[in-house]
Amino acid sequence: MPGGERSPVVPVRGRRLKDRLPVRLRHHWKPAGALCVGLAVAVYFFGDARVSPYVTSSSRVEADTITQNVEGTVDLYDASVPHSIQLTYEQTDFNKMIKEFQDEGTKDYISADLTIDGVHLEDVGIRLKGNSTLMSLRGNGKGMPGGGRNMPGRAGAQQGAPPAADDGADGGRDRGRDTGGGPGTTERQPGRSAGNDTAGGPPAGTAGQDDGGGPAGGGQGGEGGGPGGMVQYDLSAKKPEELPWLIKIDEQIEGRAYQGEREISLRPGADEQLPLNEALSLALTRTSGQPAEAYSFASVQVNNRPAVSRLMVDNPDTEYAEAVGDGNGVLYKARAGGSFAYRGDDPSDYETSFRQLNKVGSQDLKPLMRLVKWADGASDKEFERELHRYVDVESLATYIATQNLLLNFDDISGPGKNYMLWYDLDTRKFSVLGWDYNLTFSGDVAAGPDDKVGMGGMGGMGGGPGGAGRNGEGGLPEGMPQMPEGMPEMPEGMEMPGGGDGEAGRGGAMGGNALKDRFLESDAFDAVYEAAYRKVYAKTFGSGTATDALDTIAAQAREVAGSPEGLDAAVEKLRTTVTGRAAALAKNKQVTG
Repeated sequence: MPGGERSPVVPVRGRRLKDRLPVRLRHHWKPAGALCVGLAVAVYFFGDARVSPYVTSSSRVEADTITQNVEGTVDLYDASVPHSIQLTYEQTDFNKMIKEFQDEGTKDYISADLTIDGVHLEDVGIRLKGNSTLMSLRGNGKGMPGGGRNMPGRAGAQQGAPPAADDGADGGRDRGRDTGGGPGTTERQPGRSAGNDTAGGPPAGTAGQDDGGGPAGGGQGGEGGGPGGMVQYDLSAKKPEELPWLIKIDEQIEGRAYQGEREISLRPGADEQLPLNEALSLALTRTSGQPAEAYSFASVQVNNRPAVSRLMVDNPDTEYAEAVGDGNGVLYKARAGGSFAYRGDDPSDYETSFRQLNKVGSQDLKPLMRLVKWADGASDKEFERELHRYVDVESLATYIATQNLLLNFDDISGPGKNYMLWYDLDTRKFSVLGWDYNLTFSGDVAAGPDDKVGMGGMGGMGGGPGGAGRNGEGGLPEGMPQMPEGMPEMPEGMEMPGGGDGEAGRGGAMGGNALKDRFLESDAFDAVYEAAYRKVYAKTFGSGTATDALDTIAAQAREVAGSPEGLDAAVEKLRTTVTGRAAALAKNKQVTG
């Protein structure tokens, strides 16, 4: 600088806060500030409020679409072709899964590789499937039939059976037939005529058959034989090839499917314990004109274990729901631990009772909630007068008749809640669909349209064999034998009638459903029910379809069977039940007209 003068030092001013904000925000700070204030007020006043999601769109589009469909080489459910399945997984993953199930009852997926009919799929998900069926795997002896316990009336377990009830000792209800209180006990439907002519009963030579706990076979239920469908599964982690599995194709790869299927169910029972009764029930249900899952038999190998023959069934999922009818409807699947009780207007309170299988995001639970609320509160006269507004009455009659014909106590009113509700978006009415038929053909073959199909010694749950009492009474009917000492405990999450929130008799935790129970109790629906019964009978047992279908199923199973001798014995036991059922029905004038 000239003259040696220094320039004055000018202090550097830092950027003001407003200068650091984006220009656009500075220009529009007032709306942004108002938004922030509004959010703060909303959180302060409404932060603890519950938001109930409702969807009112009528769109038919399914949001969860398949993006990778593996075609395969053989139709997965072509039952005329023997199939093969191989599952491989890390033993440490399996051990962890088993331990968590035994300790906590959780059923989490593990990763596995699947080879099905020669087609290899990496990273599918597999998990244990079932409720009471799996109780023997937990090693605590808890559970209901089908889970590896000795039940009253089973061969080798007769000492634990309760004594037979005397006629008329069932709380005033008219006993249509004295079956000795054994397995397969039937009881007249309350409020319906007990004047059936069942002359002749089951054919000679079938009473007193010893089931020996065999699969799907069965003598005459309460007349000396064990329940035909109540198989005693002794499941073990050392035999993973025999465990009931759910295979989820898209568990780890979103949008993937195999021949349009995302889930495959390997049903309980292997080799000589193949659930032939379930395959037969599915076949007859479809023959009657009702929706039913597809099935086929497969040789199943897990890691390096021996191969066994299994029944695989299309598990009800999104694709199954979209295939019902023309797809213009919503399918709700009942959960085993749920109920058919009205719980208010919050959809989240029904998540433990029902699962919506399709159109999630475009449809909701509102139709189902309306149905439950109406059924729960309607008087008898209102039920008779208004049922057709909510339910396809002929379809309901057909469903109930089919379950009786198949001797299925574990249906919509059974402890397992094995039913689905289809809501038709065109008619705005519900139909009941069945699934999970592994306990069919378990009762008295002479049971008629007005008889409840029961479990024998445990048949009184909820007011009567196989169902609940009309007025919601808890426990067994007055005068009926009580649960014998030493009976297995109830599965976790399940309750005896009269417990919990008092819903037994109208959709409670252990049995009963307002739709079925009140339909059968009302004389107003006698004509439609009897007409449906005769129609289904003519298409199944009356036409000889049942025995023909059993022959076909037996031949298909033999193609993959690991032990033909044991399988042949199971086929003959089931044949005894089927032929006995057909003969008894043919002599029932109410059925044949």
